[in-house]
Amino acid sequence: MASNDDKTQKSDLPANVTEIILESISEGVFTVDKNWRITSFNRAAEEITGVPREEAIGKHCWEVFRSNMCESDCAMRRTMAEGTPIVNSSTYFINNERRRIPVTVSTAVLKDENKNIIGGVETFRDVSQVEALRKELDGRYQMGDMVSRSPAMQKIFTLLPQVATSDSTVLIHGETGTGKELLARALHEHSHRKGKPFIAINCGALPDTLLESELFGYKAGAFTNAVKDKPGHFSAANGGTLLLDEIGDISPAFQVKLLRVLQDKTFQPLGSTETLKTDVRVIASTHRDLSEMVEDGSFRQDLYYRINVVALALPPLRDRKEDIPLLCERIIARMNRTRGRAVSGISQEALAVLMSYDYPGNIRELENIIEHAFILCPNEMIMPSHLPEELTPTRQDVPAIDSGSMKTARRSVEAQTIIDALKRNNYNRQAAARDLGIHKSTLFRKIKSLNIELPATDGRSNRGL
Repeated sequence: MASNDDKTQKSDLPANVTEIILESISEGVFTVDKNWRITSFNRAAEEITGVPREEAIGKHCWEVFRSNMCESDCAMRRTMAEGTPIVNSSTYFINNERRRIPVTVSTAVLKDENKNIIGGVETFRDVSQVEALRKELDGRYQMGDMVSRSPAMQKIFTLLPQVATSDSTVLIHGETGTGKELLARALHEHSHRKGKPFIAINCGALPDTLLESELFGYKAGAFTNAVKDKPGHFSAANGGTLLLDEIGDISPAFQVKLLRVLQDKTFQPLGSTETLKTDVRVIASTHRDLSEMVEDGSFRQDLYYRINVVALALPPLRDRKEDIPLLCERIIARMNRTRGRAVSGISQEALAVLMSYDYPGNIRELENIIEHAFILCPNEMIMPSHLPEELTPTRQDVPAIDSGSMKTARRSVEAQTIIDALKRNNYNRQAAARDLGIHKSTLFRKIKSLNIELPATDGRSNRGL
């Protein structure tokens, strides 16, 4: 039985205690009726949105928040329709100063004493500082639109600002789908030419005559249907950057014409006797081994040396599997924006499947796999059943991921990265540590903690072979 003191304490509580609590918390809180009109709006909601309470109350919630959720996947609407709360869903809204504010949102239904739904309540927290910190940390692993934690890519990220400031020709080598054009764009964006055009052309997709007209342009009457002058890419990209993608596919005859442009910075449009000057930084890329092509005579040696001033080699995705979780996060975020979805991520089981695949199509293939999963994924998490069938048969080599989840997945990725580095360096521990960018003692400690089995002989004993 409650004492008289307890009764006195209870009676001392103000009648509007709920309102006092809502006004004192740091999270924004608002309620809506069944017509989606705001019925209450606390102090924190005013501060985060910049919208006064008297202005917000009575308006439709989407008029106040202008969130990306309002357009396609409203958390409150889902809660009202299904009767189930949503907790910590990430989104953003536009405040009264037209600034984008990242927030986490939780929703629940409001019911009367008869359990009838009369509206909904939403709480939201401003995570701008957390988002800024995340971007600062991500910046260590990002260059332009490329992201990577792998040692090989980090070396490229380190070199890129220095290479970008030079006007020297760059040769980018990498398999199809590794991101050669992204690297070329990053070089352009970090150069003094960034305010000028960046133009990319696939040399392997065009025959010589068409490639010549695309690069150099033509004069009216140069050929049938050439009714007026057309400038080529060397003119259009003047002052900027021109990417010659798949340069290894051009014919020996056209290689001679291209060499002249690179040497003299001059060219002649088709059908013209006038020589034009160009100020273009040329970046070439290829998936072929040009040095071998030089040896067998299919690629001119003088052109090879002209474009191979600075060489950057992009590793295939199978050699940088530690980047797969980071790449998946970026791809999912981009597809959420472009498709108006709210896929929250990828399950540990699905990630394990992706980590076990070798990606002959590299990052482009990974993007296609995630796009396939988006089509089949009705919920907020990509599961193994949403991945293409060829990735998910019963396999012995797919590592099991227990409920320890991301920690286990990270250990699996880390172990595979160390094993790959050791194999590349003939199990020479010191060379592998340099490759990974860590101290030798750190590598030994990780090998022990991850239970990695090594051959009895260190690779240093085979150095002379």
